[in-house]
Amino acid sequence: MQTNLISEKLQRLAIPGRVAIAAGTGGLPLVKITTPWSTAEIYLLGAHVAGFQKNGEPPLLFMSAKSYFAAGKPIRGGVPICFPWFGGRDGEPAHGFARSTEWQLVKTSATPDGTVMVQFALPPIPGREAWKNLRTEFVVTVADTLTMELVATNDGCDGTLEIENCLHTYFHVADIGAISLTGLCDAPFNNFAAGDTGTRKVENGAILRIGKETNRVYADNPATVEIRDEELQRTIRVEKVNSQSTVVWNPWTTQKLPDDFDPAEHKNMVCVESGNVKQNKISLAPGKTAALKVILSSGPLK
Repeated sequence: MQTNLISEKLQRLAIPGRVAIAAGTGGLPLVKITTPWSTAEIYLLGAHVAGFQKNGEPPLLFMSAKSYFAAGKPIRGGVPICFPWFGGRDGEPAHGFARSTEWQLVKTSATPDGTVMVQFALPPIPGREAWKNLRTEFVVTVADTLTMELVATNDGCDGTLEIENCLHTYFHVADIGAISLTGLCDAPFNNFAAGDTGTRKVENGAILRIGKETNRVYADNPATVEIRDEELQRTIRVEKVNSQSTVVWNPWTTQKLPDDFDPAEHKNMVCVESGNVKQNKISLAPGKTAALKVILSSGPLK
C-alpha cells in the first residue's frame, strides 16, 4: 500500500515529454529526463546521476557493468554524492551515508526552451541524530550541460557541523591510455595510490596522463579541469564553484575494490571529483549554508 502511495506521489512530478518516473535497474525509482539537447537518468537512491548523454555524443558518464542496484548499497559509476564525510571513517560507511540513502524528489520544472530542473532532499535518517540539524538538497539542471548543486544548511541554533562534500564523478573515456587532463599544472597534491598515505607532491608539466593506479587529492585548488579524449575526439570540461578540492582517481588493476567493479573497466573511466575534503573540509556554523556547484560540458577536441 505504501509503495503505491509513494509511486502516485512521484508520478505527480512527471512532466510529459520532459520528466518521466520509472522503475530502473533493480526496480529502484528512476527519474528519466529528456531535453532538446540531451538525456539524463537520476536514481532516488543516493540522488545518483547515473547517466547524461548529449544528442549525437557517447555517454558523458561511466557506469560499472557490475554495479549494485539494491536498496542500502551505493551505485558504482555516474555521480555518487560523498557526504557528509569523504573517505573512510571507523564503523561507518565509506564516503558517508548520503549515497546509500533514498532521497526525496521534491520538485521538477521545465522552461519553455526545454531545460529541466529536478530537486531532491535528503530525508531525516534514524540513528543519525548527530546530523539532525543538517538540511541537504541536491539540484540537477539538464540542458546541453549538466549542472549539479549540493546545498547543505546548518539549521541548528548552536554547534558547528564539520562536513566534507564531493561529487565523485566517473567519466566515460574510450581508452585511459589515450586521454590527458589539463588544469592541474604545477598544482600540489597528496598521493594516496598504491598504499601511499598522502605524500605531498607537485604535478609538473602542462598535462596529466594516467598509466597506473592514481589517487590524488589536490587541495586548495578551485581550477577548472578538462579531460581530452583522443579516441572520442572530445573534450569534457569540469567547472566548479565553491570547491577547493579536486580528486583524480583510477584504480587500475592494483587497487582492491568491491565486486561491483571489474578491474578491466579501469580502461574506460576516470574520476575527476569536485568538492571540499580533508584539509578543505567545511565548518558549517548555525544558520550557514554551503553550496557546491559543478557544471559539466563537452565539445569537439581541438
